[in-house]
Order: sequence, then structure tokens, then C-alpha cells
Amino acid sequence: MDDKLNVTYITLTGYVEVEKLRYVYFVIIFTVYVLILCFNSTIVCLIVIHHNLHEPMYIFIAALLLNSVVFSTSIYPKLLIDVLSERQIISHAMCHFQYFFFYTTGGAEFLLLAAMAYDRFVSICKPLQYPIIMKKTTVLVFLVSAWVLPACLVAGSALLSANERVCNFTLKGIFCNNSVYKLHCVTSRILSVYGVIVLLSIVFLPILYIVFTYAKILMISCHSCKAVRKKAAQTCLPHLLVLFNFSLFCTYDIVILRMDSDISQTARLVMTLQLVLYHPLFNPIIYGLKMKEISKHLKRLFCHVK
Repeated sequence: MDDKLNVTYITLTGYVEVEKLRYVYFVIIFTVYVLILCFNSTIVCLIVIHHNLHEPMYIFIAALLLNSVVFSTSIYPKLLIDVLSERQIISHAMCHFQYFFFYTTGGAEFLLLAAMAYDRFVSICKPLQYPIIMKKTTVLVFLVSAWVLPACLVAGSALLSANERVCNFTLKGIFCNNSVYKLHCVTSRILSVYGVIVLLSIVFLPILYIVFTYAKILMISCHSCKAVRKKAAQTCLPHLLVLFNFSLFCTYDIVILRMDSDISQTARLVMTLQLVLYHPLFNPIIYGLKMKEISKHLKRLFCHVK
């Protein structure tokens, strides 16, 4: 607590030998952040520039990649400052601000993937009705809902947590995620119940919808011609890979909190880094390699650069 400024500071203790390895941490984090910005921005720009990519599927991909940039920006600049600082601290208010963006963008990712699943379902199972169903207004509603819904839900959780009395000023992590609950003097039943509601709304229900939708697409594709099966495989596989990858990392986030006292500091750091290092890079690589039209424009771009 800083009495002069009346600001509560939280100490982040998740780093391992930061005094010795601070420049190694900095180079790795800075390099990955630059790659995230470059990879995601390149594909978003290609989608914006080329008119043949102005379709709902590619618009959702662009939104997903922009979401990855926001997700990374809520974490990486603070990590870079921390590894070069003598003390790794964050104000109580800023901690919850980071918590808000971390889970808002995480929830938005699941909702955007659910919107993609619906788009693929209509495209493959109801191709004649696709232009009527997937209108610009429909796409806009999906995009706005994907960000507004988790933002509202997570804002409630962040406000409830921020108003809880703090007794612990040390956080076993390198950024503020659900481990902020460990700062509270007592466990709030209201916050726990509300957290379950948020988890169901922006994680489990979208995942169930995605699994159900792709299972239906698979069943319909199996009884269709070869062209339909090929289209389903080409457009659905990248979305499923991204879903599996992100779900795995979200599981890490839950496990880190539940196994707080059962894992070493090094193992906790490695698991935490899984959440922020790989996934924002995984999305543009998957869509760049697996989506035929995007891959084609990327090849042209690199050939032109050469």
C-alpha cells in the first residue's frame, strides 16, 4: 500500500530468477509480441484490401485476429515493463483492468468461433439460403454481440472482485487472471456463483453449440457429394483446430488456480506462458496456411516482396 497516493499495489511473484534472466525474458516477450502484431495485422489487411475476402467467414476471421491483438496488448506491454523493473508490481485497479480485458477477449474468442460455426453450417447445409440468412446486418449483430456480451459479464465480475476487501498483496503469477480471487480476505459466494454464470455463458455454452453444429455438418457432409465434403473439410478444420487450441489454454488457466499449492513456481510460469505466447501466433498461422483464399493472397504478397 502506498499511503501517500492511497494506492494498493500487488506484487507479481510468478517470474523465475528474473534478476538473472530479465534480458532473456525481454527478448523472448518482445519478439513474440512483434510477431503477433505482424502476423495478425498482415492477414487482417489482406482481408480488408481484397474484395473477394469480403465474405462473412473472412470477416469473422479478421475479427478473431483483431481480438488476438487486443488480448496480447492487454498483457505484453506490462510484461515488458515488469521484466526490466526491479519490482514486479501492479496497482489493484490496473490489475482488475487487465483481468477485464483478459477475460473479455477470451470470451469474445469463443463467441466469434460460435458465429463461425453458424456461418459454416448455413453455408454447407443451406447454401441456397446463405445470402438471405448471412446478411451484413446479421454479421454485424454477431460481431457486436461477441464483444459486448462478454464485456458486460466480465465487467460485473471485475467490479465485484475489485470491491472485495484485500488481505493478500502477493499474486503468484505474471499478470492478473482468475488468481486475483486469492487476494481477497474471504471467499465471496456471490462472486463464485457469478463466476460460474459467466463461465457458462461465454465458454461452455458456445463450446457446446460449436461441437453440436460441427457434428451436424459432419453428418450432413458424409451423406453429400465429394465437393461438399471437401468444402466442409477446408473451411471447418481450421476453426476446430483454433477451438481445440484455445480450449486447452483456457483449461491451463483454470488448472493454475486449482493447483496453486501443488505445482512448482517454474511449472506455474511455464503453464502461464502457454496462455499468452502461443495462441495469438497460432491463429494467423492456421488461417494463413489452411484457408485457401488467404493462403493464395499471402503467397502473392511474399512473391511481390521478393
